[in-house]
Amino acid sequence: MTAENRVVSAEREVTAEPATIFELIADPAQQPRWDGNGNLIEAAPGQRVRAVGDVFVMRIHNGEDRDNRVVEFEEGRRIAWKPAPPGGETPGHLWRWEVEPLPGGGSLVRHTYDWSGLTDESRFARARKNTPEALRASIDRLAELAERG
Repeated sequence: MTAENRVVSAEREVTAEPATIFELIADPAQQPRWDGNGNLIEAAPGQRVRAVGDVFVMRIHNGEDRDNRVVEFEEGRRIAWKPAPPGGETPGHLWRWEVEPLPGGGSLVRHTYDWSGLTDESRFARARKNTPEALRASIDRLAELAERG
């Protein structure tokens, strides 16, 4: 029996600067524009993330809102959050984005979904749908937006 991999990542080089890419990620109102798995519907403007501890609210595919608690943050480089029902506890999964400047210009963008802390088995089937290909679809859409300026 093999252990299931519950940390999934994808990455690619993007010909846009880190600040341009990061702005599209750190502003929740922009996230539905690049979401490659059809999960995000909308977020109210004015929720730009600036620090660990920030919470932004996102409406997801089923019409429900999610509080997203920022647990990692480095301006222009890294952001990660844990979604939870409004006012509730996080079920234990995490979304992370990392943006690294490349020596010749552009950026390396890495997107990770970590569900190693997820304990609610009713969420496992949906978690398994977050494959490297699904994460790459979000990076590709993000890249298209960032490269257009």
